[in-house]
Amino acid sequence: MTTETTGTAARDGDPRPGGPADSPFIRACRRRPGPHTPVWFMRQAGRSLPEYREIRASVPMLESCRRADLVTEITLQPVRRHGVDAAILFSDIVVPVAAAGIDLDIVPGTGPVVAEPIRSAADVERIRLITRDDVPYVDEAVRQLVVELGDTPLIGFAGAPFTLASYLVEGGPSRTHAKTKALMYGDPELWHALAGRLAEVTLAFLRVQIEAGVSAVQLFDSWAGTLSEADYRRYVLPHSTAVLSGLADDCSGSGRGDRRAEPEQSHAGVPRIHFGVGTAELLGAMGEAGADVVGVDWRTPLDVATGRIGPDKAVQGNLDPCVLLAPWPVVEAEVRRILDQGRAAPGHVFNLGHGVLPETDPEVLTRVVALVHELSSRRADQG
Repeated sequence: MTTETTGTAARDGDPRPGGPADSPFIRACRRRPGPHTPVWFMRQAGRSLPEYREIRASVPMLESCRRADLVTEITLQPVRRHGVDAAILFSDIVVPVAAAGIDLDIVPGTGPVVAEPIRSAADVERIRLITRDDVPYVDEAVRQLVVELGDTPLIGFAGAPFTLASYLVEGGPSRTHAKTKALMYGDPELWHALAGRLAEVTLAFLRVQIEAGVSAVQLFDSWAGTLSEADYRRYVLPHSTAVLSGLADDCSGSGRGDRRAEPEQSHAGVPRIHFGVGTAELLGAMGEAGADVVGVDWRTPLDVATGRIGPDKAVQGNLDPCVLLAPWPVVEAEVRRILDQGRAAPGHVFNLGHGVLPETDPEVLTRVVALVHELSSRRADQG
């Protein structure tokens, strides 16, 4: 789909005026000036919102991700309440691997739990490739949301191969990722087979969302920060690159359909955001994976991060989620600091350095959105 409604690029070059493609969020991702710094929050769809908790009170997590009506409603809730500049699809990073045949559940208070962790090549073969028919609820929800959101962009997302592999090898969340690293070091061939298969599943999952109409995508590599740069480059970077470059290929004409090849600077296709936690020493390598925007957690100032990532990428971030629990003067001072540091980047999307904490007061999030808009609009007016 390449229409104003979806916000993806027109076949004849630059995005058509109006719609999500001309929104402050997409303009910042493209390193183009806009009326203000756009803001959205990771995990804004749920967690802290009472209306979300009411919906989820009797619905298990995976079921809520598989019902298009609930996905649509939960995704819209923070847009209505906070006035954020982008919505993010309500889902979970394990949804595509569950669709690919892995027996797992999302256990309250624990997270994803895998019935039979990956241990062998035969286990990897159990992970089948997916198509839109395996996740019809995602396709349906995105199409509904595109209509409901109008000019507000919708962000699709998926988990990166390393983070997904960690869950599948460990059998659930882990503090040390010891089994994951043992597999990487002890059987590199099996590791690359697993990560390669997950890259294919992730790419297919993101393609479903793009074809349905999302305006941008984010690849979450939540656990990549547990690795050294050398290990990241050897064991992770090739597979994340396969996902992000695969999306670029789709949009440049070497993938599907009749989209003709265009120069990279024409910004064909949807913006790609790449995010990880604890990745200060990996930012340069992550920037090489092929994203248009690199997410930065709260540990690294945005001006420092920009120096590591390079001048050809926008940045996203990076308020510490815990700051939102502090008195408002503290929150305001931190927002001002991050906006100041973000000016060093060629494009800045204001966000948290990780997800919204469940105990966050929703009113504080609403005030942060208003403050970011006010401060950055004033700067835009001043040139």
